[in-house]
Amino acid sequence: MSRIGRQPVRIPAGVTVTVAERNKVTVTGPKGTLERELPIEMEIKVEGEEVVVTRPNDLKKMKSLHGLTRTLINNMVVGVTEGYQKVLEVNGVGYRAAKSGNKLTLNLGYSHPVEMIDPEGIESIVEGQNKITIKGISKEKVGQYAAEIRDKRRPEPYKGKGIKYADEVIRRKVGKTGKK
Repeated sequence: MSRIGRQPVRIPAGVTVTVAERNKVTVTGPKGTLERELPIEMEIKVEGEEVVVTRPNDLKKMKSLHGLTRTLINNMVVGVTEGYQKVLEVNGVGYRAAKSGNKLTLNLGYSHPVEMIDPEGIESIVEGQNKITIKGISKEKVGQYAAEIRDKRRPEPYKGKGIKYADEVIRRKVGKTGKK
């Protein structure tokens, strides 16, 4: 059986999990509400203080869906209790980030500033001029928005200029060498 799929998801105090028809799971907690339609093949049951996911048979597709379904439910529970955040760093001379209202303005060496509007349910905080923190309750949306910001100017391998995740390590390359 799936090592991840067979583990029950613990429901902390203050969180309610409901399963509607067609496996529509709604998780409500102190930070908000998340809902998602999960694969209909899986059987999702709320038993007391935990959610149990079971699969109908041992086909390869069912095995992979089993672990996925359990992880998605767990991510929703963690999201409504603690929330998720990603930290991005802007590196480079003249590169900076600024925030006004829900608009994030990035100066990344282009002829124009890049403006991005925070998606619904996601908040971006700029600390100083080169640190951006993205917070939200949906792991998927936080990761997607962080990736979109990073895509505006990816870090390059020679000087390390660009937008990178705080925990990302850039593989540096050696530049040109002069003639002798």
